[in-house]
Amino acid sequence: MGLFDFLKSDKKKAHENAEKAQAQVQQQADKGAGPSRSAAADAASATRAAAERMAAAAPPRRGPAPATPTPGSAAHKAVPAPPRPAAMPKAAPPSTSPGAAYTPTPHSAAHKAVPAAPVAKPQPTAKNRTYTVKQGDTLAAIAGRELGNEARWRELYAMNRGVIGANPDLVPPGAVLTLPS
Repeated sequence: MGLFDFLKSDKKKAHENAEKAQAQVQQQADKGAGPSRSAAADAASATRAAAERMAAAAPPRRGPAPATPTPGSAAHKAVPAPPRPAAMPKAAPPSTSPGAAYTPTPHSAAHKAVPAAPVAKPQPTAKNRTYTVKQGDTLAAIAGRELGNEARWRELYAMNRGVIGANPDLVPPGAVLTLPS
């Protein structure tokens, strides 16, 4: 039984129950006489209308869980398959042919037998040029005079922010600035 068949059967049952209730009310009305009969007919139609409204508005009943679609069913074909993760490439097996390159691990005896590569001593760096700020100097003027381009004042400020402070317009006289190369 499919999902839609299940829902149809619920509505059909609700409709049948409403008809039974109407028939019972009609039978009781037939037993009565005159004015009560018309009141019973009104009550029967009101009951039937209420039952139909309730059946239409009621959520579907929770019955047995719908069956999982089988690979051959139309429902299964309508649902796209989840994407499969890409397979990880497998590492090549270690070469066991004679004369093959071997990289010793840090804990192997071969690694301990190989002397460490000599570490080159760091070359002494050329001494950075410095400039002592004079009264009335600006970063743009210093950059133009010392670096040959006034537009490099931002570079000068970035290198000496700790000496200059948060405001690049206020350069303290006597401050020693490192000039970029």
